Amino acid sequence: MSLSTVARYDDGRLARTDDEVVVVGASMAGLLAGRVLADYAREVTILDKDPLPDESVARRGVRQAEHVHVMLEAGRATLEDLFPGFSEELLSAGGLVVDGARDVRQHQEGDFLADGRSRFPLYCASRPLFERVVRRRVAERPNVTLRPNCTFTGYRHDEEARRVTGATVADEGGETTALDADLVVDATGRTSRTPDWLAANGYESPAAEEVTVDLAYSTVAVERPPDDRRALLVSPSPPVTRGGTAVPVEDDRWIVTLFGLHGDHPPADPGGVETFAEGLPTPELAALLADHEWVSDEVHQYPFPASVRRRYDEVGAFPDGLVVLGDAIASFNPIYGQGMSVAALEAVQLHHALAEGGRADLAPRFFEKADAVVDSAWKIAAGADFDFPQTEGPEPAGAGLLNRYVSRLVRTAHDDPKVAERFGRVIRLERSPTALVAPDVLLRVLAPASVRRFF
Repeated sequence: MSLSTVARYDDGRLARTDDEVVVVGASMAGLLAGRVLADYAREVTILDKDPLPDESVARRGVRQAEHVHVMLEAGRATLEDLFPGFSEELLSAGGLVVDGARDVRQHQEGDFLADGRSRFPLYCASRPLFERVVRRRVAERPNVTLRPNCTFTGYRHDEEARRVTGATVADEGGETTALDADLVVDATGRTSRTPDWLAANGYESPAAEEVTVDLAYSTVAVERPPDDRRALLVSPSPPVTRGGTAVPVEDDRWIVTLFGLHGDHPPADPGGVETFAEGLPTPELAALLADHEWVSDEVHQYPFPASVRRRYDEVGAFPDGLVVLGDAIASFNPIYGQGMSVAALEAVQLHHALAEGGRADLAPRFFEKADAVVDSAWKIAAGADFDFPQTEGPEPAGAGLLNRYVSRLVRTAHDDPKVAERFGRVIRLERSPTALVAPDVLLRVLAPASVRRFF
């Protein structure tokens, strides 16, 4: 499912209850879950082991915070629904908006994609700034409490572990506190301990699908002239396993992230980063690094060995009073920029699940809805990863055929604005992947170039 098929947030659907909710993790997923739950619960407490300042600070718990992050249209539109005026507030805080159809140049399959036919706004900022604006808006809710500097130590539950009844946390001094809750939300990301807790308490642990890509990032920030709003994306295409991106952000900077799949990793020293960029199939990123002053104190690195999808939608019995969302359900190859937007759509699905049936049997109903969101993003990301023969893991059905078709579609999009625009809408999670095989696109992709010019 995508933005076009997930029902939008409706602030009139939920009636306030007397429930207390604990959200573990103040990630984007946790903050957005806390926002929708604020419509439902008397009190929402969001826990995190990191400080949560009212500043744009990279948190220790977000290891990828220094690297490029993209808010796809599915995420931006959803955040605007949840926080009216969000886009303008992001701009006021220092972010910027570019024309995604013309200011963003995407190189894939040997050339740049054609500009789109119509303008669309792409809001750009660092991950810490995105988090800061969302965190501030969530904290403004009168029934939401952010509780930083505390470590989640376990779930509280009834004698037979059939219902989760709260959480235990330890402060910086090691003192433990028990928190009662009618609902606990696990938004702790890839390191989630819920699968182990389920197995230890007699439940089926969700099966995990892993797609090994052996990816690593190297990121620096460089000075940007205030009126230069270019963004660049060099996507890896077999046999080339490296790529990179530059995104304009606050404080007149570009964040430049270089990445490589299957062991083709960028180095951690400035000279090595420049040399790696010179090996890309187009020179623009190398020129950006060479022609602009670096403002980074260091080269930030981030390894990502594998995408992981935990099949909570397929488990049998599940304890009442607990749900899981965000990267704790599925974490995707980050070169596709899907994480924040998938988390936003999952939060809206949690909103709809509560509106339709309250807390009764919430987990299985929510997991089914969340899986519909995850599945579309997984087909895009994991499917594309299998374009590389080195990728290991369970291959999505039909990925080989789809990849051959998408390769031809991308080459068509080099000089066909309509195809380029449709491809962009799918990548931005506005439309589902089936939009790429709609008759109007299928005809343009399969027709010879000499015929296509008459369409």
